[in-house]
Order: sequence, then structure tokens, then C-alpha cells
Amino acid sequence: MLAAIATMLCALAIAPGPGPAVLAVVLCLSLSRSQLDRDLRGRIEAAIALPVVGVLAVGVGMLLHSAPWLGALVFVAGMFVSIWLRRFGPMARRAGSLIALPFVVLLTTPHIQAVPASAIPAPLVPILIALLALLWVGTLQALARRLRFLPSVRASARLAPTPTRESSLRPMASTRMAIQMAIALTVSFTVGYVFFPERWAWIVLTAFIVISGNRGRLDVAYKSVLRVLGAAAGTVLALTFTLHAGSHDATAAALILAAVFLGVWLRPLGYAWWALFATLALALLQGFAGASAPRILWPRLEEIVIGAIIGVVCAWFVLPVRSTAVLRRRIADALAALATAMDPAIPVRTIDGFIAAVAGVEQLAPAFRASRLVTRRFRVMQPADWVDALVACRAPAITLIEKGDTPGAVRRAIGTARKSVREPAELLSALRDLRRSLPS
Repeated sequence: MLAAIATMLCALAIAPGPGPAVLAVVLCLSLSRSQLDRDLRGRIEAAIALPVVGVLAVGVGMLLHSAPWLGALVFVAGMFVSIWLRRFGPMARRAGSLIALPFVVLLTTPHIQAVPASAIPAPLVPILIALLALLWVGTLQALARRLRFLPSVRASARLAPTPTRESSLRPMASTRMAIQMAIALTVSFTVGYVFFPERWAWIVLTAFIVISGNRGRLDVAYKSVLRVLGAAAGTVLALTFTLHAGSHDATAAALILAAVFLGVWLRPLGYAWWALFATLALALLQGFAGASAPRILWPRLEEIVIGAIIGVVCAWFVLPVRSTAVLRRRIADALAALATAMDPAIPVRTIDGFIAAVAGVEQLAPAFRASRLVTRRFRVMQPADWVDALVACRAPAITLIEKGDTPGAVRRAIGTARKSVREPAELLSALRDLRRSLPS
């Protein structure tokens, strides 16, 4: 947030107006999240990629404003490419995230009239803002690592899950998710332009948010519910703030930054928090266009619901990614990492791979646990139980690995659990047997 504020102030000095300031904040957030600048090579690539992304963002935003259908086509193509790039490894995946996230701001910039008061030529403004974002994010993250406020680059890389086990499935999954996103955005733009020509952006924005980072059909449905609930709370808060604090002054700008900070900070606790505060920030941002908050509150909720429905339908019926298949794949990765850590033939064994793999499984847990609350009365097999059983193995397994022990009974239980991944009906009992084989 410090980097975002510093870049925003520089952007306001270069080109006064909300458009460049919003671009500055979004580029800082996307760069920090993508970790594209984690090493020297990454910083060089970011220095090349960020200006290009900034120019493309502004260009597509102009198209959405002046030639909506052409802008929508370019927007859909850009989002498709950003997801499809995931098949080419971690660097391409981070670059794809960097391409995708600034596109969110384009759904609000058509409503923002920038002030042409800068002596710098307009085409150079996004390039300068992108380089300033890279400078501030890199400088402040380096300072935070030196002060041990953030983990070192090596520690972050060591704890990151390794993608090698998923490489055979990722190309197919990434292509399906890219197609889902393209169709969802196409339907959203069409519905928005035809039926809501003045208020289409929130339909597209919601469809984009609920289907991005697709971890399966259940994940999209769960995220859609949280999006609607969080957006409803966020718009009500926005209405309250705009009625009492106004919508064109420094107070509104401070509230927007505070909402972004809280959304980023609380996001690990639940997506609903991010949905709430992101909606609050975007709703307050639209106040700079002179929109009346009471007049747009209920129509906005309607558009959010429509966008969520479009996202769920596309994830459920267009080349769907089965949630249980994703979960079983991640459980298999965790068991493989545990088998490696318990292999006596390997001279140096660590717990990092197993911890990262279990963390990947836990990312899927909220949606499955919510589903269990709804379906436990009429559905016997609950994938959330698989997650709970695997997580229960983490602490005793770590203790065993740190001692350097490799009991044969534990290794046999791991092998049985790995085989049972192919038979969902046997997976829960195998994971529970593994837990019983581990020391208490």
C-alpha cells in the first residue's frame, strides 16, 4: 500500500486526474501479487512488461469508451491469453497475472474523465507510471525484507509449491479455463451492452472476478455467493460513506485507499472480505464521475447477481473443471511430497515441499466445507473429509521428518493412500489409516 500511495502521488504530479492514479494503484497491487520482480531477471522482465501492460490497459480503455464492441473483443482476447499462458511455467504464469489484473481497472475507467493538465505526452504517461510502480514496489519490498518484515526471496521460493507434478494436466486445464473466461466475458459484454448500456461494467467485472482463478465448478459457485454477499455489504457501506462523507473530496480518496488496504489484508481470511472492500472501493471510485450513490445502489446489486450467474453457468457447463478432480490431484501431490520426505534413499530430506503441497490442498477447503454443511444429510462421501484427514497428518508427519525417522509402516500407509487417490470411495479410510500410522 505504501508503494501504491507513492506511485499514485507521482502519477497525480505527472498527469492530474483519477484515471492515471487508479492505473498506478492497480499496477502496484498486481506487481506485488505476481512477484514478477523477485530476482534480477524478473526485475528486467518486469521493466519490459509493465510499460507494455500500462499502454495496453490505457489503449483498451479508450477502445471500450469510443468503440465498445471492438474494445470488448480486445479485452476478451487479452484475458484469454493471460490464462492460456499458465501452461508455460511459473514465469509465464506470473506474467499472465500481471497482464490480467490491470484489466480490472478498465471496467471503471470508461466512467472516469481524466484531466488533461500534464505537459507529458499522453502515450508516455502509462509507461512512466508503470516504471514508477516497479521502482516503488521493488524498493519498499527490498527494504521490508532487509527489516525482516517480509520473508527473504529464497524462503518465498522454497515454500512455493512445485508445479512439476501437475505439468501433464495443466495445459488442458489452463486451456479450458481460458475458454471459460472468454465465453463468460463475451456473454457478459453482450448482455451488458444490449440490456444495460449505461451500467454494463459491473456485469463484466463480476463475471471476471468469480471465474478467475478457477479451481473447479464448486469453487466458482462458492466464490459467486461470497461475491454477491460481499458486494451487497460493500455497496451498502459505500452508500453510507458517500451520504456522510461526500464523493469528490480527499475523504473519499482516503476511504478508497483504506478499503483497498483492508481488502488485501483480509483476503487470506476469506474471499468475502476482498469482495466487500473491493466493491466498496469501486463504488466510491464511481463517485468521481458524479454518479448518485442512492440511484445506482440497487441496480448495481442486480448487475452483480447477473454477472455471478453468468460466471457460474460458464464454469459449470463450458468444458467444466471438476472440483473433486482438482482436489484429488492436489492430495496426490501432497502424498508424493510426503513420500519423498520419508524416503530413506534420499540423503537430504526437507519438509518444505510437503508443507507447500498441503497448503495447496487447504486453498480448496472453504468451498468443500461449505458444500458439506449443505449436503451432509443426503451425501455420504464428502471431499471436505479428505482435506481434514490430510491436514490432521501434517503436524505428526513434520515431527517425524524432522527427527529423520522413516518407519516402514508409515511408508506403506503413504503408498496405500497414494493408490487410493484413484478410488475416491477408499481415499478417506486410507488417509485415516495414514494418520493412525503416524506418532501422536
